[in-house]
Amino acid sequence: IMLHSTLALSLLLIAVSSNLAMAIKKEKRAPQTLSRGWGDEITWVQTYEEGLYQAKKSNKPLMVIHHLEECQYCQALKKAFAENEEIQEMAQNNFVMLNLMHETTDKNLSPDGQYVPRIMFIDPSLTVRADITGRYSNRLYTYEPQDIPFLIENMKKALRLIQTEL
Repeated sequence: IMLHSTLALSLLLIAVSSNLAMAIKKEKRAPQTLSRGWGDEITWVQTYEEGLYQAKKSNKPLMVIHHLEECQYCQALKKAFAENEEIQEMAQNNFVMLNLMHETTDKNLSPDGQYVPRIMFIDPSLTVRADITGRYSNRLYTYEPQDIPFLIENMKKALRLIQTEL
């Protein structure tokens, strides 16, 4: 009987400690965020509707990034975006941020077509800023990794417009 209970106790201890180890391992893994690699320090909203609500409430512009996982241009832009400290800081502090891997029903977000990557700004009055465009006339709202300085200027422009217009 003594042997039996010792065995039972040690099995119990093994079970408890392996569960504990798994719990600790889970704890250490980076939390799954809505960032999808665009910036883990940024607070991301989950939906376009939530983004509009937060923009209005906080009086910050909403920045919407349309992208797809299997798009190499999106991946390249995402890397440049995530590695740029100025963008990350502005995105954290001055914008409501949303990245979407599907189209919204709002046609204002695809004035010149549904392509990725596409970055658009919506001001707190919930106006889609069709006047804040990238460098390419055939895809007005696309950016390439080398366009990061241009994207930074457009982020600043979106912030300035709030002060001057609203």
